[in-house]
Amino acid sequence: MINLVDALALAKEWALDVGKIQKEKLKKENLEINTKSTLTDLVTEIDLLSEKMIREKIEDNYPAHNILGEENDYADKKSKYTWIIDPLDGTNNYASGYPIYSVSIALKYKGEVVLGVVYIPELDEIYSAIKGRGAYKSTKKINISKKSVLSNSLVATGFPYDKKVSRIDNLEPLNRILKEIRGLRRSGSAAFDLVSVACGRIDAYWEFKLKEWDFAAGELLVKEAGGEVYKTEIEGEPLFITGSKELVNQLKTIIEVIYKK
Repeated sequence: MINLVDALALAKEWALDVGKIQKEKLKKENLEINTKSTLTDLVTEIDLLSEKMIREKIEDNYPAHNILGEENDYADKKSKYTWIIDPLDGTNNYASGYPIYSVSIALKYKGEVVLGVVYIPELDEIYSAIKGRGAYKSTKKINISKKSVLSNSLVATGFPYDKKVSRIDNLEPLNRILKEIRGLRRSGSAAFDLVSVACGRIDAYWEFKLKEWDFAAGELLVKEAGGEVYKTEIEGEPLFITGSKELVNQLKTIIEVIYKK
């Protein structure tokens, strides 16, 4: 197995380098923006540049490793190691100059995530974890909030790109859950929400239709910070819930009752 401490140091360096460029170009005029699956599923020239930079760093340092990124094809080299990268999580925000977005990098070994890094450029916050060694914000160990009831919890969520046409649009769960919680936040970046759970500033989070690059690093951070993660499928669509065990169970019950009617 590779030295994970060395790999983590490199991943943090890559995230910081990419984040610096993203921050510099946030309000660039004439930013090139294209659409992918829907009119609200955007990709910018900065997404593509960021992924290119990270892929090149991985290939320079770990040429035999697989790479799964949001913006390019899966590079399958039949390795036991796979890097999972979301080079700019929160593209809709970024395209509008809204300063909540993240760089997310994870590493899997034999199908299990063993390393994760999330960098939030506008806050200059870097989060990292190695499996079994805790979660950290910079060098400070972090933990989830451990709230146990929804009524005094601050909860985050998001909405799928196909909400206009899909039955699984998160609107009915939102309407039910909103009445049970202290407050709701919707950042537009799953990685941002997950590190917010990991460090305790958000108590729980749920979202439908996340891709692996959206949550790979953040999921490890939450788990290493003492959080629970529940993943299932509703009508064939993935559902992701995280927070304390008690909050996860309460959110799970509300959502699954809705879709079993």
